[in-house]
Parts: sequence; structure tokens; C-alpha cells
Amino acid sequence: MKIGFIGLGRMGGHVAENLLKAGHSVTVWNRSQGPVEALVAKGAVAAKTPADALQGDAVFSMLANDAVMREVGLAGPLLAKAAAGLIHVNLATISVDFAKELQTTHKEAGLAYLSAPVFGRPEMAQQAALVLVAAGDAAALETLQPVFAKIGSRTVPLGEDAWKANLFKITGNFMIASELEAIGEAFALLRKGGVDPAAFHDVMGGRLFTGAVFKSYGLMVLNQQYEPAGFALTLGLKDVNLARAAAAGLGVEMPTAELLKAHYDQAVAWGWQDKDWSAIGEVSAKKAGL
Repeated sequence: MKIGFIGLGRMGGHVAENLLKAGHSVTVWNRSQGPVEALVAKGAVAAKTPADALQGDAVFSMLANDAVMREVGLAGPLLAKAAAGLIHVNLATISVDFAKELQTTHKEAGLAYLSAPVFGRPEMAQQAALVLVAAGDAAALETLQPVFAKIGSRTVPLGEDAWKANLFKITGNFMIASELEAIGEAFALLRKGGVDPAAFHDVMGGRLFTGAVFKSYGLMVLNQQYEPAGFALTLGLKDVNLARAAAAGLGVEMPTAELLKAHYDQAVAWGWQDKDWSAIGEVSAKKAGL
């Protein structure tokens, strides 16, 4: 399959490389040229403009947020330059309202659209172990399922309303951020009381909190290992704000999301924006004078 790829960040570069490994012809575009050159050396074709990446069977995009997608033109203007019958797979975490808009603009342009945000950190992207949550054009999803199997370990289909995949992802990230906050508060309380949080992490991780978030992120908070960031703190703030916006649109109160926003805002004010989003677990400790 001839595939374009727009957005070669910490995650996107690994996904594009896995598409190459699967034998697809991949044309890549990125605002900075370093990641493009790295993939060209592995067999990709460099796109001079984003439009050049829209000339095959499908285009995958993985850009930071709604605003960047608009700047690139994927909300409208660029679509007029796409090949007939192109399928656009958006792997990014975007707002519910923007997902609705994208599905409409693609339909008007005669193109198929899929929202397929992913769960996983860069190392999981590299290992093709991502979990994709996909919704949108049913025929397009059926066509691309074999491709998804080469970049992820599981695809969760959610029907033909593309925005539902984004609501699913936003809610998932909200839960992860909430656990990061809880880990940080718990460890700060233990440290303040002179109790070793490492022993606590070992016991709780072995019995009651056996999931990946507590085990892996808990170690990051325990060891204060927030750099290099696998998922930047500013992206965590973005996703918390997406959850708040979705909740407002659906008339749902999310008081924990308000606390998370306050703590992420505080972390940014302290200059932590380039740290991993798990650094929110350090906010309570710093406030406690630790």
C-alpha cells in the first residue's frame, strides 16, 4: 500500500518506521527535517510539502493538537489536493468537537476519515505494541485493519462516529493522569512522614495496584525520572483540558480534572513543561517542601 505520514514526533517516527518494515511504500513529511532524513535513510520518500503525502492510498497523521492540524491544512484546504479515494487516519489525541469537524470536512471532500488515537509510550510504538481506538468510515477501517496490525497489538473499533474514539482516548488519559496525581500525593505523604515510598511501591504493586500505570509510572515518580520525556507535560495538560471541554459539552462534572489542571498549570509555572507528564506526581512533594 502507498501510505503518506505527516508528523514524525516521538511516536510518529516509530509508527512510520514500522509501516516501512511491513513493506509499505511510505512518504513522510515533518516540519523539522531531522526525522525525515532518518526515515529516508531507511527507505522512506521525503515529501516536499504535506500535499505530497496525500497522493497514495492512505495518509496517517500524528500531530500535537487541533491547532497544528489546522496549520498544516488537514481541517480543509489541504484535502482538496488529496488523491481520489484517499483514507486519512488521524492517530492524534484531539478534541471531540474537532473530530466531528474533520469527519464532516473529509466527507465533503469525498475522502474517508478515521480517528484512531493510540495508547502507549514511544517504546511501545517502536515495538508495534500500541492499542488503537478506531472509529469512522467502516469500509476504510476494514481496509486498514491489516495495516493497523503492523503498528499495534490491538485495535478497538467504536463504530462510525469518529469523535467517539477521541472521547475514549481523552477519558483514558484522564484516568492515567488521575493515577499519577494519586501516586504523587501518596508518595509525598510517606516521605513527609519518614516512610520509604520504595517499600510502599513494592508492596502495593505486588498486590493491590498491579497495573502498568502504578508499576511503571510509579517508579518514575519514585526515582524522580522525568527526563527525557516520553510524553511531555504540556501534552498532559492539553489532554486534561480536552477532558474538561468534553465534560462541559456533555454536562458532566469532573472535579478531579480541575485539580489536575491546577497542578499541571503549577508545574508549567515552575518551568517543568519539557519534563514527562508523570512529573505531576512531584507537585505535591514540592508543595510539601520535599
